[in-house]
Amino acid sequence: MYHEPVKALEIARLFHEMAGLLEVQSGSVFRVRAYQRAAQTLETLAESVEAVAARGELGTLPGIGRDLAAKIGEYLATGRIAQLEELRTRLPPTLLTLLEIRGLGPKTAKLLYDRLGADSVERLEALAESGEILRVPGIREKTRANILRGIALWKAGRARTPFPRARAVAARVTEALAARGGADRIEVAGSLRRMRETVKDIDILVTSTEPQRVIKTFVTLPSVLEIVAQGDTKASVLHQEGLQIDLRVVEPGAFGAALQYFTGSKDHNVRIRELARRQALSVSEYGVFDENTGARVAGTTEEDVYGALGLPWIPPELRENAGEIEAARAERLPALVTRAAIRGDLHTHTDWSDGHHPLEQLIEAAQARGYEYVVVSDHSKSATVARGLGADALLAQIAKIRELQPRYRIRILAGSECDVLADGTLDFPDEILRELDVVLAAVHSRFTQPRHEMTTRLVRALANPYVNVLAHPTGRLIGAREPYDVDLDAVLEAARAHGKAVEINASPERLDLNDAHARRAAELGVPVAISSDTHWLANLDNLELGLGIARRAWIGPAQIVNALPLGELLAWAHRRRPGARE
Repeated sequence: MYHEPVKALEIARLFHEMAGLLEVQSGSVFRVRAYQRAAQTLETLAESVEAVAARGELGTLPGIGRDLAAKIGEYLATGRIAQLEELRTRLPPTLLTLLEIRGLGPKTAKLLYDRLGADSVERLEALAESGEILRVPGIREKTRANILRGIALWKAGRARTPFPRARAVAARVTEALAARGGADRIEVAGSLRRMRETVKDIDILVTSTEPQRVIKTFVTLPSVLEIVAQGDTKASVLHQEGLQIDLRVVEPGAFGAALQYFTGSKDHNVRIRELARRQALSVSEYGVFDENTGARVAGTTEEDVYGALGLPWIPPELRENAGEIEAARAERLPALVTRAAIRGDLHTHTDWSDGHHPLEQLIEAAQARGYEYVVVSDHSKSATVARGLGADALLAQIAKIRELQPRYRIRILAGSECDVLADGTLDFPDEILRELDVVLAAVHSRFTQPRHEMTTRLVRALANPYVNVLAHPTGRLIGAREPYDVDLDAVLEAARAHGKAVEINASPERLDLNDAHARRAAELGVPVAISSDTHWLANLDNLELGLGIARRAWIGPAQIVNALPLGELLAWAHRRRPGARE
């Protein structure tokens, strides 16, 4: 699992804050972008920023010049950035939250603050609902409606924490606990272990011979804002990221039972307890007990807990009372996909379009991850915001890929994330598409088409003989854009009829398809591609998020196209093309 260095992430957050403060205060757009680029570099830094600083190489990092390198050095030496503290004095810190509202730009946010004192989301919502913001010049009814819609999306995203952010928080906390000693075994439980799309809080279990030492370490972590509860073997805190984290220190003999119990889900555990009662057993966080003698018969491992009930171990991702217990009793649990089964990534970008790294660096990073192949799938020309490639540029990229191939062990496949136009035609003609190894079709415009038009659009795209994968099929951006209105069953039926795959896009902003839709695709026999949608090299490790969705959808490697060996993948991708042999 990839974990970003803690200090680099801290500084990245501060740089994002500086960019926001400068943006609201009408700072130079170039300065704003400089801080944003620097933050992105730090977020994807594969080593500690302290080590880079110690070598005197901060200025060699992409997007970090002398001034920003000095600010990083200032923070490492003093724990503060003087300019940021000065910027904070000019505006209330809650104002920056307004920039998280989709469709509310910094100029409008500053205008509403200056004219009406809109210094928080709550205040802005009240002003919008009352209609008072319509008194501000330039604010019309459509703007008011868009603001209210954006606030609703923002609230939905804040009600529970997205899995990627919660996972990063849990990783930092568990790493800190491990580094300070006293903990023999540390495991994350709860919905995070089940890889739910969002989580309410974080559960951490520990075994230790020094429980009070572990508890003290936990409640005194610098990231802890508030101690909610503290005892001899358990504690709860509020983390600076807004999550409650619950820690329990348990004895080794009950660790498996506690892990099973606190992993959940609630509905799964209710069924487990019912099954236990029918066998004169009881199950709790302390173990499995014989109701007649009171003796503990299992509890050290989860395998023992399930085994005592006559069940095989059930993977955490399946524990939702969605048929997993019946499947376990009938010995029909699926062999879920693992990272080892994935042979390549079908969706990556380079600096030929909106990626942030040269082609060679992407290839080297994919090869370093042990892949057999990688598809370079930069955007097509209609994606102007993403600097999409025209036909000549795409042909030049294909030629470059063929030129580079002898230098690498990994097979570099030429692809495109080709826009599906409003009528369902593709952004490139067939004579261009036939030059590609793999073609991804994707919607990047006209998201508000009526349901029948969007459905017809996607069905027509899937009928194109050169299309292989429908990328991010519902178009959602988590907390920012709802899925477009489409008859997904009709789209999946078209994918099955034409032998095409649908994507589980593992980008944290998308996670599209979600687990419910992916399971439906699998039930219909539609192949699935798990792709990273890489724009930064570290994004390649987002694959784990896609694997979590696939596992929750009961999907095994046989249903995943990028689990195929290279020859079989290409045979699958080309078999529907004109003149191809079936």
